[in-house]
Amino acid sequence: MHAITRAALLLGAIWLTSPTLARDDGRYTNSPLKPWFESLHSGYGQCCSDADGSVVADPDWESDHGHYRVHIDDEWVVVPNEALITEPNKIGRTMVWKHYIDGHPRVRCFMPGSMT
Repeated sequence: MHAITRAALLLGAIWLTSPTLARDDGRYTNSPLKPWFESLHSGYGQCCSDADGSVVADPDWESDHGHYRVHIDDEWVVVPNEALITEPNKIGRTMVWKHYIDGHPRVRCFMPGSMT
């Protein structure tokens, strides 16, 4: 049990000091949250399959009457309803999985955080 707690604390420290979470390059192989991240999906499909997930700072996203916007590459991008991840956020931090169309960022998946 102590090993799991230590692993969770280490993973949390990595997330707090890293601005992005990239495709799995092996460093998260033993993370207790790895299967959860791999299971995340939106109306567009699996989040981690085609796009990198990035942690979003609180000033870089907002909610207005249930609609979200996120600041990506100096643009405010409206989050389509299909991009919302509806299951509980186990890490508590806002995340976005983005892709580009005609050089502009678009949101594939969006998981709102707690805004604390």
